[in-house]
Amino acid sequence: MQYSRQALRKRIRQQRNQLSSDTQYQASQDLIRRFSTLPEMQTSHHIALYLSTDGELDTQPLIDWLWSQGKAVYLPVLHPFSAGHLLFLHYQSTTPMTYNKFGILEPKLNQTLVKPVKELDLICTPLVAFDSHGHRLGMGGGYYDRTLAHWFQTGEGAMPLGLAHDCQHVDQLPVETWDVPLPKIVTPSQIWHWKA
Repeated sequence: MQYSRQALRKRIRQQRNQLSSDTQYQASQDLIRRFSTLPEMQTSHHIALYLSTDGELDTQPLIDWLWSQGKAVYLPVLHPFSAGHLLFLHYQSTTPMTYNKFGILEPKLNQTLVKPVKELDLICTPLVAFDSHGHRLGMGGGYYDRTLAHWFQTGEGAMPLGLAHDCQHVDQLPVETWDVPLPKIVTPSQIWHWKA
């Protein structure tokens, strides 16, 4: 049965929200183990992540681990003037936070903490679902599609990397012409990778 993008979003979000707190905790620990083996992680210094919401794989333990490895972590902030775009701000445990219009915590805007996308090494993207070809289904706002457009066109700059629970994998997503597969997606049980 082929689901619409909207129906898939609803079904997968329900599945990940039904995961127990024990399962979520174990998944966050397994994510660190998988992530630590990535060659890209070893060579990256500036890594963009996101704070989990809506049953997403908990990224805070990974952020704490990256800090312990001396990595600089950045979080997305909704661009105040350019609708549909993201800025990435340097994030530390003391960073003042605020809720954006979607009810998601983000760093309080401070221009001195903004890191241009082209200066990031890795951008870890949230996703609702992914398929066996590396296609990513987001929430539908297109924020990460716009952020990663340059990389998708040229292969230059920060490499995108999807993070997801294993239950977010589907055989095939309904794909639009503008959808570009991610080169790698990390789940608690494995690293999926395709030719970039």
